[in-house]
Amino acid sequence: AARQSIEKVNGMLLNGKKVFVGRFIPRKERLLLLGDKLRKFNNVYIKNFGDDLDDDKLRQLFEPFGKIVSAKVMTDAQNKSRGFGFVSFEETEVAEKAVQTVNGMELNGKVIFAGRAQKKSERQAELKERFDKLKVDRVSRMQGVNLYVKNLDECVDDDRLYKEFTQFGTITSAKVMTEGDRTKGFGFVCFSSPGEA
Repeated sequence: AARQSIEKVNGMLLNGKKVFVGRFIPRKERLLLLGDKLRKFNNVYIKNFGDDLDDDKLRQLFEPFGKIVSAKVMTDAQNKSRGFGFVSFEETEVAEKAVQTVNGMELNGKVIFAGRAQKKSERQAELKERFDKLKVDRVSRMQGVNLYVKNLDECVDDDRLYKEFTQFGTITSAKVMTEGDRTKGFGFVCFSSPGEA
C-alpha cells in the first residue's frame, strides 16, 4: 500500500503545489546518504564586519576567489548594516576556498567569520545537538558529586550550607532553594570529586 501510494501521489499537484512522497528515512541515515553533499556548498555566510561593508565592498572582498552569483549585506529598517551577509558562488570549490581564506581574517580590527550558509532549522538542530552534548557531559561530570540536602532550617542560606560541608572536601557550589524570600527547606552541595561527596 505504501509503495503504491508513493507511485500514485509522488509528483502530484495538491492545492496547486507539487508534492513529494517517499519512504521515511531517519535523520542519521539521511546524513550518511548525503555524505559529501552536506559539505559541498555555494552559499557563504559572513559575520562580524560591523558597518564596514556594503554589497559592493562585500562583492569586492570575495571576487578574487571566483565568479559570484550574488553578494548581499543584511540591513535594518534604516538601511544600516547588521554586520552579516551572504555571498553565493557559482562553484562549490570556490566557496570552500573563500571560507578557508576569509574565516578568521582580520578586517578593520575585527575578526571575520565565514562559513557555509545554513538553513535556520539546520542551524538550530546543530546548536541543539551541541547543547545536548554539553548537558550530557555536565551531568556525567556531576554524577556522584552533587548532594541533595533536605530538612534545612529557614535560617540556613547558601553561605551557611557551604561552610557546613567544606570540612568534607572542595565545594564547587552550594545552593539553598528559595521561593521569593523564603527557603524551600532543601538545597544542593556540589563537590569537586565523587570521593569527597
